[in-house]
Amino acid sequence: MFKHAQLESVKAWLGDPAHRALPLHARVQRAVRQLIVDGALVAGRPLPASRALAKSLGVSRDTVESAYGQLQAEGFIERRVGSGSFVSEQAQQLPGRGRPRRTAAALQPARRLSQRGQAVLQGGGVRDFLQPRPFAPSVPETRSFPLQTWERLQRQVLREYGTLALLPSPPQGMAPLRRAIADHVNLERGARATPERVLVLTSAQQAMTLCATVLLDAGERIFIEDPVYHGARKAFDAAGLACVPLAMDADGILVEHLQRAAQAPGEAARAVFLTPSHQFPTGATLALDRRLAVIEWARRHQGWIIEDDYDSEFHYEGKPTACVQGLDPHERTVYIGTFTKSLFPGLRIGYMVLPDALVAPMTTARTLLDGHSAPVPQLTLARFIEGGHFGAHVRTMRAVYAERRDVLARLVRQHLADYVEPRVPAGGMQMPCVFVRDIPEHEAVESARGAGIDVLGLTPLHAARCHQPGLLMGFAAHAPHELEAAVRRLAGLLRALCR
Repeated sequence: MFKHAQLESVKAWLGDPAHRALPLHARVQRAVRQLIVDGALVAGRPLPASRALAKSLGVSRDTVESAYGQLQAEGFIERRVGSGSFVSEQAQQLPGRGRPRRTAAALQPARRLSQRGQAVLQGGGVRDFLQPRPFAPSVPETRSFPLQTWERLQRQVLREYGTLALLPSPPQGMAPLRRAIADHVNLERGARATPERVLVLTSAQQAMTLCATVLLDAGERIFIEDPVYHGARKAFDAAGLACVPLAMDADGILVEHLQRAAQAPGEAARAVFLTPSHQFPTGATLALDRRLAVIEWARRHQGWIIEDDYDSEFHYEGKPTACVQGLDPHERTVYIGTFTKSLFPGLRIGYMVLPDALVAPMTTARTLLDGHSAPVPQLTLARFIEGGHFGAHVRTMRAVYAERRDVLARLVRQHLADYVEPRVPAGGMQMPCVFVRDIPEHEAVESARGAGIDVLGLTPLHAARCHQPGLLMGFAAHAPHELEAAVRRLAGLLRALCR
């Protein structure tokens, strides 16, 4: 029979809120099983009769019978006609039986990761801002999204395709979406794309991971902007690449540094990563002569240009510059785009426009990651683009975001002038603000997070030690009155850190 402590342990299992999703008989079964696994019930030990245990627990006898039946089927107990139920001899052989249970932290040192796995863990991955809290960079306004239009188009897709829409998508993506993407980037970005060269993905992050693993071998060098988008550097680091930072000024990367490094013994790189339309995080636009110089470098050294055009739709001053891919006649450029920022983060659709030679290898490599993107959102997005809804939404949000950028710049100058100086970008969805006082950047970021404000520190985005620390502040997802309340709250936090 059970001792009092053992009976109370079973009762605790039944009442634990963490187990309420389980049927009652399963809770009884797992509670008794845990007593056996822990060594509290030794082999040959008789168990209470089902009627007696049911009465003690306040459950039906059928519940206990079901639990005992499952324990017998799993080999934990034996049931003998006329004698009762006993802990089986097999249970004596359970590994670790009777030893104190150790916490996951105690077991951690025994777990060995690969060098790549350890690098990924130490890098911390890429943190998405799950809630649109104030100043989260690269988060769009979703409250203004034309949801009724999207729902109508999705219903059209389901009516037309029926159960065919429930089947897997081709790994390269649904043909209607690839056509819509090619037409869009050719018209709006000056690209040279065909549907056959478009690869639909889940995100720009997936695209960078594919580039890192398909185009370069571990140990090879890749030029990156300094500062650089953290997701790109982490993707390259995880692939074992050696990232070589290129200094920047107001017109983008200093191409003479790229050319000088390419000529130095042992300094050659296989690729260069750029965000030329709105450099992340500075907001700089890569000048045309420098775009052409990068294209010439790629031609001369048979290198690859990885162009991340992540928020090119949102340009607020003058006309946007044509993408590098459209200027490259040598097919050395991989163009990366996403609808996560222009539409809504939950869509999870990005894409690459590839040189002909890379379509097959990239598509094949993509099948090893997740196979394909969901067909229904792809087909809905294709109709959203073809019907002019995408262009209309972008034009609307471009005006909204431009106003919010200006509002944030004014609020920063009004309330945060003692702490930061804004660097107002010509486009994009975030604004870098550099410290004008000696403020501990990490403490500022953590203090803001604790107060419900999400900002990125500028320091982790830099490779060079000589830079100005500060904060990257997103402005797209919040109305002017929401920005003002958050700026006032941030001012109080920075004031406290300066005391």
